Amino acid sequence: MAGGGQVVLRTVSQQGWVRGSGAAVLSRLQDAAVVRPGFLSAAEEETLSRELEPELRRRRYEYDHWDAAIHGFRETEKSRWSEASRAILRRVQAAAFGPGQTLLSSVHVLDLEPQGYIKPHVDSIKFCGSTIAGLSLLSPSVMRLVHTQEPGEWLELLLEPGSLYILRGSARYDFSHEILRDEESFFGERRIPRGRRISVICRSLPEGMGPGEPGQPPPAC
Repeated sequence: MAGGGQVVLRTVSQQGWVRGSGAAVLSRLQDAAVVRPGFLSAAEEETLSRELEPELRRRRYEYDHWDAAIHGFRETEKSRWSEASRAILRRVQAAAFGPGQTLLSSVHVLDLEPQGYIKPHVDSIKFCGSTIAGLSLLSPSVMRLVHTQEPGEWLELLLEPGSLYILRGSARYDFSHEILRDEESFFGERRIPRGRRISVICRSLPEGMGPGEPGQPPPAC
């Protein structure tokens, strides 16, 4: 990580999946930036990919975005799922969201081509609430978080196919986040080759917004 300080690996529940600029930021974001590798079985990943592919195939990859955050992507909002996929999404809700949190009724699906990437950005509180949780399909990738006021504070998450990532609170609003482009895709010294990546993102409801309200641009994650 260029410009970062000492690299420290977490040694408890996320050993090998989260790295950062120092012990302080790792401790601060211990529960705010979480990776759960192997959350999906191979069969569950195949179930989601097979269901999404026909809808995604009808869309072209785009190279600009309403907030200029994404390059080489196609996306959709999906609210109707097979029973098998709904069962997976219920597991995501149970793992990532508190009992008092209401989820947006639609799930954001983002498809990045192999050369696609997500630029550093901070999600707006107008568009989704304090928690997002994303399933990663098809290709590994590296998500980088950088503190907006102290750029020497950073965290990187290794997102392998079948993993679940969760961003809450400070990780959402005090840190920018991005998905590294292929030529920058390293996790420490380890090269993480990028291929096509699909993310399936569940989001908590923004405060004061009804669950069925339309027209909210999704976060780029």
